[in-house]
Amino acid sequence: MNAQVIHAQPTPQHSIVSGIALAAGIALVALWLGHLLPLVGGPVIGIVLGIVVGNLTSPGAHFRPGIAFAGKYVLQCSIIALGFGLSLSQVAKTGLQSLSVTLVTMTVAFLSAWLLGGWLGVHDKLKILIGVGTAICGGSAIAAVTPIIRPEDHDTAFAISTIFLFNLVAVLLFPLLGHLMHLSDLGFGLWAGTAINDTSSVVAAGYSYSKTAGDFATIVKLTRATLIIPICLVLAFVVAAREKRHAAKTGSASNFSLAKIFPWFILWFLVASGIRTAGLIPTAIQPSIHFAAEFLIIVALTAIGLSANLRRMAASGIKPILLGLGVWVAVAVSSLLVQRVIGQL
Repeated sequence: MNAQVIHAQPTPQHSIVSGIALAAGIALVALWLGHLLPLVGGPVIGIVLGIVVGNLTSPGAHFRPGIAFAGKYVLQCSIIALGFGLSLSQVAKTGLQSLSVTLVTMTVAFLSAWLLGGWLGVHDKLKILIGVGTAICGGSAIAAVTPIIRPEDHDTAFAISTIFLFNLVAVLLFPLLGHLMHLSDLGFGLWAGTAINDTSSVVAAGYSYSKTAGDFATIVKLTRATLIIPICLVLAFVVAAREKRHAAKTGSASNFSLAKIFPWFILWFLVASGIRTAGLIPTAIQPSIHFAAEFLIIVALTAIGLSANLRRMAASGIKPILLGLGVWVAVAVSSLLVQRVIGQL
């Protein structure tokens, strides 16, 4: 009887730890470099190092669960940790200050996606995905509307790749442009929070500019992210109405679930802010909490960089990229124009 060699398979927990450890190790380097290069910042360096390492070395499959976990849940934990440094009155004030700009940029995003998409010959579902992703919160918004409008898998991949591409560009370009335009911390925070797609990229760009800009941009972005709920409700109503009219062809109604799309981490961010407002956080430990939040942000962004597949993004095709570029530029410009009109720059 031949002896058999049994190879131990990594447990799911081991896979998660491996991926998180990889992201955290690179994040430590990014944190150190960020202190040496404060104008660039640890978050930007983390996402760039993640992209470089991920595309040059292609980490094995056992790293992927942990990388995915860090890119989603560690990011949410970092935002909750930021809540401990912000009072509820500051959150409410910032949310109200940014609402007018947010509503305008959302409208511009949807209109430009529809008009430019029609001119480019992009079909309706892909226009919706790119418009929602740019208007609200990037990949999270695309994931939220996907079960409602039910696009083809490759359309979802195109939209996410396109949105992610301009997230990366924004993280690298916005702080530079902000300094060139001599934007104030609050002006840049409002611009980043309303004109950059994904929460992670908003956080990276904001804190690369300054702590004040990062705090402001984060609140603006979280306010903007909650608007995915009414958008999904409207889309669900439209899809349900269409399916009713074409019941013989389309079958049952959309499997829409409010619980699935609601950004629950925002509630925990508010709880953390409430704890700070109640004076339950000793002043002496607040710098440590902010440092922990900063490091968690870098870990999450490094993980997002590690998961970025540049070849897949390049293979998405030129039309979605042109559409994403046009909508992104329209939103960025409209945000600055509205701020100029209402005197917030």
